[in-house]
Amino acid sequence: MSKESLLESLNPQQREALLYTEGPLLVLACAGSGKTKVIAHKFAHLVKAKKFSPDSILTLTFTNKAANEMKERIISLSGKDVAGSWIGTFHSQCNRLLRREIRVLGYKPDFSIYDDDDHCALIRHILREFRFHEALYKGVAAKISSLKSRLIGPEEFLSTGDGFGFDEKLAKVYIRYQDELKRCNALDFDDLIGLTIMLFERHPEILKKYQNTFSYILVDEFQDTNYAQYRLLKLLGSGHGNVSVVGDDDQSIYRFRGADVGNVFKFEKDFPGTKVIRLEQNYRSTQNILNVASAVISKNPVRKPKKLWTGREGGDRVYHCWLNNEDEEARHIAKTIKELYLKGAYEFSNFAVLYRINIQSRAVEEAFRDEGIPYHIVGGISFFQRKEIKDIVAYLRLIMNQSDNVSLRRIINCPPRGIGAATLAKIENEAKKKSASLFEVIKSTIKANGVTVAVKGKLETFIKLIEQMASRKYKTASDMIQDIVEKIGYGEFADEDRMQNVNELIASSLQADIKDFVDKVSLLTNLDDSSKDKSVSLMTLHSAKGLEFPVVFIIGLEEGVLPYFKALDNQDEIHEERRLFYVGMTRAKDLLWLTGASKRKLYAKSQDQEPSRFLSDIPKKCCEWIEKSRASHVVPLPKAGADLKKPVFPYVAGCRVRHPKWGVGVVRDCYGNGDEQKVMVNFPNIGIKKLVLRFANLEKL
Repeated sequence: MSKESLLESLNPQQREALLYTEGPLLVLACAGSGKTKVIAHKFAHLVKAKKFSPDSILTLTFTNKAANEMKERIISLSGKDVAGSWIGTFHSQCNRLLRREIRVLGYKPDFSIYDDDDHCALIRHILREFRFHEALYKGVAAKISSLKSRLIGPEEFLSTGDGFGFDEKLAKVYIRYQDELKRCNALDFDDLIGLTIMLFERHPEILKKYQNTFSYILVDEFQDTNYAQYRLLKLLGSGHGNVSVVGDDDQSIYRFRGADVGNVFKFEKDFPGTKVIRLEQNYRSTQNILNVASAVISKNPVRKPKKLWTGREGGDRVYHCWLNNEDEEARHIAKTIKELYLKGAYEFSNFAVLYRINIQSRAVEEAFRDEGIPYHIVGGISFFQRKEIKDIVAYLRLIMNQSDNVSLRRIINCPPRGIGAATLAKIENEAKKKSASLFEVIKSTIKANGVTVAVKGKLETFIKLIEQMASRKYKTASDMIQDIVEKIGYGEFADEDRMQNVNELIASSLQADIKDFVDKVSLLTNLDDSSKDKSVSLMTLHSAKGLEFPVVFIIGLEEGVLPYFKALDNQDEIHEERRLFYVGMTRAKDLLWLTGASKRKLYAKSQDQEPSRFLSDIPKKCCEWIEKSRASHVVPLPKAGADLKKPVFPYVAGCRVRHPKWGVGVVRDCYGNGDEQKVMVNFPNIGIKKLVLRFANLEKL
């Protein structure tokens, strides 16, 4: 594609961002403004017009899914093979770099990568060992991750005391956790970034090498960077200054993961001479939706000013519906979706229901099941987090890295081998004394006859299994997985559903290199759930980032839900909750529904709810304010002091009627006013029909 062709599909601001290639650039890309398009086109422009080598452009994203989409776009635009290019997530590219250079930090390059599940498993093990409350493992894991994202190691945490919320027990666990990782020759996600920074700061010659390697740096979703990721960018980009970051401070919603929206404001100071370009044209939503979203986000006091606009003038007004409780809210959503689907206006896959916390999905799921609406949960247990998949991957990791204690603990009795808790405790104690891996201690225990003959045989069988497979030369990951499954007899241990998943794992690794495959699986997160389904999507607002749907429902617009009750006493948290609401609204292309309820059952307790403070920021002219009554019909909310007159229907849901042409049917719903009253009837041999009552000639049975 020629330079002219690259520019043709871009608007003036996108074109300006593409052509600016000398020095730092901050692109403030509003929701739906084509930021990924800009990055892909800029990469192609640098290669074709500026003669940059594809492997000299470091391109960073936040999910593997986004990285894969970016690669596909770049290949299409540039016509270049980007197989060896540095395009991927912060974590995957740091992993690639560390595989080459980590020896100077005292690690072996075959290190294991521990995902969140492995991270928590190791924390739980340490808490048990110290006789601390094991149930606290999630909080401890989150705190350690938070410290690491700010580059605060165990020693600094100890030395600075209360400056970082010092806690003696946490410090003890943190020190032990890092020691265990080193002993296992393993890194967690935060280490991938932190150790890369340590590598650069302790070895300036290595930093210089990679500053020269990367002539240009492109960063997507810049507003989601944490302190460590921003520090990494500063180190790599401080030489040539050719750093282009694309993001939107209004869409920074991952504070709980360490993301710092302040990085957007610091960039111009840290990279002098930064050019700022705003992408304000939205290609997704109608103007009415944008007006509502803009009105809400404009109330955040500290933000880069932007004015969202679109060529999709007007559009339906945003609907706000206030109901009696969460079950009525769910039934209303289900009926609305079914009605739009039956009209033929949308497929089920065109709808999304967004909520603040996962427990809100319960009522919606029940209502969907009652109405026969297919749905799927986005961001639930992903394929690679299933037990059977984690089991097989743990075998792969232990075969490749026999110091990996977390993987060994997972599989030493999977399938059951009869190696008891007392034996394992003895091995654990010995490993701690010798500061050795569990695998090494098991081998020495066997040689020293430190266990009974029966236990010795079981341990020997396990050790030989791992060592034999480690010595074999497998062509692909698929070959190795098939050998593992066969040798351990996993099919006799797992049920049919689990084995189907294992077979899918084998199929997905047919041509894959073993090390690359294990890295890929280890680096996946729930944000990479890319399953496509012909059903309604249910997900948290956080999971909706980067997605879009023709019709979006945001439920639970109540104080204590959105904004969340834990944020109510902190203004920074409230600002983030507002950004979260903004992100949810800007996922909608055609229709946006906002719902709430007077009563909601949360954490087993039913409580009275007040409308969210964010609703008061919405311009009244842009919104249809409606109420769902107990009679299952929709009427406008009355003005203050007015009487609410409810229409009377001759039929109720569930009653039987006869039509002169289609025969006997069952009424599903009644709605509308006056001459526009309608009825929805399910005729067994015909299907669901919507009829205007005054013309329907229905006979009540």
